[in-house]
Amino acid sequence: MNIEAILEWFHNVAIVLPLTFIILVVGVFLTSKLRLLQLKQFAYILYHTLGSLLRREKITKPSSGEITPFQALTTALAATVGTGNIAGVATAITLGGPGAVFWMWVSAFFGMATKYSEIVLAVHYRTKVEGSVVGGPMYFLQKGLRMPFLASLFALFGALAAFGIGNMVQANSVADAVKTTFGFPVHLTGLFMALFGALIILGGIKRIARVTTSVVPFMAFFYVIGGLIILVFFYRQIPLALGQILSGAFGIQAAAGGFAGASLTRAWRFGISRGIFTNEAGLGSASIAHAVARTPHPVRQGFWGVIEVFIDTHVICTMTALILLVTGAWQTGVDGASMTVEAFSRGLPGTGQYIVAIGLIFFAFSTILSWAYYGEKCAEYLLGRRSVHFYRSLWVVFIFIGSLGGLRTLWSLSDVLNGLMAFPNLVGLLGLSNVIATLTREYFAGGLK
Repeated sequence: MNIEAILEWFHNVAIVLPLTFIILVVGVFLTSKLRLLQLKQFAYILYHTLGSLLRREKITKPSSGEITPFQALTTALAATVGTGNIAGVATAITLGGPGAVFWMWVSAFFGMATKYSEIVLAVHYRTKVEGSVVGGPMYFLQKGLRMPFLASLFALFGALAAFGIGNMVQANSVADAVKTTFGFPVHLTGLFMALFGALIILGGIKRIARVTTSVVPFMAFFYVIGGLIILVFFYRQIPLALGQILSGAFGIQAAAGGFAGASLTRAWRFGISRGIFTNEAGLGSASIAHAVARTPHPVRQGFWGVIEVFIDTHVICTMTALILLVTGAWQTGVDGASMTVEAFSRGLPGTGQYIVAIGLIFFAFSTILSWAYYGEKCAEYLLGRRSVHFYRSLWVVFIFIGSLGGLRTLWSLSDVLNGLMAFPNLVGLLGLSNVIATLTREYFAGGLK
């Protein structure tokens, strides 16, 4: 057994299984603590997030911050909406059957409370370092929970894990998609990504936010419109697909590739785990971007976290799942992104595969941009501002290495570190849950309406 296999086993058995359960429990606890905020106040949250964009609402109360609330959302979505929305959903259905989709919805519902709480704390405890606003789990662990050791652990795990989940894995996905679809050599794709990425990343969060504000709405719209067209063509199969999801969630449902049946346990396990790691609620990473938003109140920015999870899982992942089911691609025996390509090709012959490939390219590259900022802020917390330029430069180099498929052992190690970074964050959420609840009550009692 090689080191990669050992790391993969450790990640799946010692981290993913217990972490999935803990994140779900924390989400349930916070949902109760917030009195079903994400359900009872969902219309209000929509009005003050996406609705504010339609009204072109401007912030009148003075607020420190580097970027707008919407830019913070798109930066976080750029990191969250990625290969998991294309390949992760397919894998969940392969391993857990259609019922896994229902449990993805469940995990996302509780994940809304978790993501909201992370952001509220990140904004509440944010600070200024050499004139720049910074925040995230490392700061609310240090200032709020007064546990600098846990803060340093989160920063260490985050700074290192970013090179895998947010860099090399994504770069390799882009390079493979470009080669498979357009026949372009991976080393040239890697070089282009590294150069283009450098132009954006070296400009810091403001430049990253400006790019993601343009890219994220486009990539989501592009993928969603293609998906909606397929669902219109296959509208008669949608009720059957929904029936498969519900029956599979609570009983036994046939799965793909000769799989005799997906038990309730498998549907629950893979649906919950894929849902959590698709929207990243519980990892704490997205709060690093939201912490620098120009927002008048922590709760107001927390609302964007609810919308973030909703868009990622309830919109994009659900659409992918329905397309896999209505086209019958889930029963072909292929897995991951290949299954999604097959589904779109069946739905839109001749063009469907290009929608998936282009969507994957944009999803993965935008993830590289946002995780560059996450990792940089973690490194900055540990080593100071002097480390920023070195980290950014190293990040660009690893984009090229990742596109070639190099250092795969580091990919496996980063999976382990990515899981480990969630534990300090979850301790902070539990330890500061009263602060979250108090800020929420104060906002609705007399805050900004």
